[in-house]
Amino acid sequence: MGKKAAKKAPQRSQSATATTTATGGIPVVGAREDCPCGSGLRYKACHGREASHAVQELVHRPFEGLSGEADWVALRELVPAATVPLTLAAGVADEATGDVPSVTLATVLPLAWPALRRQDGSILLGLQTQSSSGDLSRDLADALELALTAEPGAPVPSRRTVPGGRRLQDLLDVSAPFTPAVHTGFEFWLEDAESATGEVAASLERANASAIPTEKLSSVDSAYWCGTPDKNHLRWVMTVPEEQLLDALARLTAADRSSIGPDTRLVGSFRAHGLTVPVWDLPLEMTAADCEKPAAEFAERLAATLADPTPLTTEERRARANLVNRQVTLN
Repeated sequence: MGKKAAKKAPQRSQSATATTTATGGIPVVGAREDCPCGSGLRYKACHGREASHAVQELVHRPFEGLSGEADWVALRELVPAATVPLTLAAGVADEATGDVPSVTLATVLPLAWPALRRQDGSILLGLQTQSSSGDLSRDLADALELALTAEPGAPVPSRRTVPGGRRLQDLLDVSAPFTPAVHTGFEFWLEDAESATGEVAASLERANASAIPTEKLSSVDSAYWCGTPDKNHLRWVMTVPEEQLLDALARLTAADRSSIGPDTRLVGSFRAHGLTVPVWDLPLEMTAADCEKPAAEFAERLAATLADPTPLTTEERRARANLVNRQVTLN
C-alpha cells in the first residue's frame, strides 16, 4: 500500500502543475479519455474539472456590452429568419485564412451548423445553436474563430468550447450598428437560392414552411410582430431592469393603460438572457404596420410610468403578482 501511494503522488503533483500553468493549451476530449496533459488521469478528473466548472457558470446576459443587445436576444429566441452584418474588431481579420469579405450573423444555419465559410471567404455565424459552456457569447466567439481559419466552402462543426477563450465582445466592433434584416424564408443560406435543386431545394422549402411570419417594428426598438393561425402577437425585448419594468407594467395594467390598441392585451412576459420580453395578444386582423403608432404611444406611457417613484398600491401589487405568475424563463 505504501508503494502504491508513493507512486501516485507524482501524478497528482504533475496534474496540479499542469492545471496551474496551462492557459487554454489543453485540448478538450471525452470525459473518460486520458487527459492530453499527460498526467495519467482521465480528463474529467484533471483538466476536465475546469471545463465542467465553466459549464456550470451561466452568464445571464451573454450579449451585454454588444450594440443592439435586445435584438441579439430577439434573434436568438424569437425570430425565425434574420441576418445582421457584423463588423470585426481591429486586427481580428488578420487572424483569418485568406480574405474575409464579410461576416454575417444568421438566426439559424442548415443542420444547425455553428458557422459556415462560403466559397468567397465570407462567413455566416449561426445564433440559434447549442451552448456548451454556459456563456453563449464565448460559444459563438469560438465558432467565429474556427470559421476565420476554415477552408472556403466548409461548415464549422459543433464542438465543446474550450474554457478561457475569447467572447464576442473581444472579436466584434461593439460600437458598430446592429441592424437586423428579418426575412420571410431562409434563402440567405445559399449564395444563389434560385439555382437550388433536388434535396437542397426540398430542405429549403421545408424550412420556409415552418417559419412563423415575423416583422420588426420601426417605431420602437427591439419589438417584433408575429402571426400565428389563432392570433397575432407583439413580443418586445426591453433592457429596463426587470424589477423596475414589472412595477411599471403593473401600474399601467391596474390603470387599464397596458394595451396597444383595441382588442389587444398584455398577457405576460418571457425572461431571456437577462432581459424581459413583454408579450401582447393581438387580433388576427392587426398587422405589424397597425402596431407602429400604438407601440410608440405605449413607449411614451412606459417611460413616464418608469419615472414614478411612489410605492405600488394594493391594486398595482395585485397586478404585478399576476404578471410574475405568468412569466416564463426561456434560459
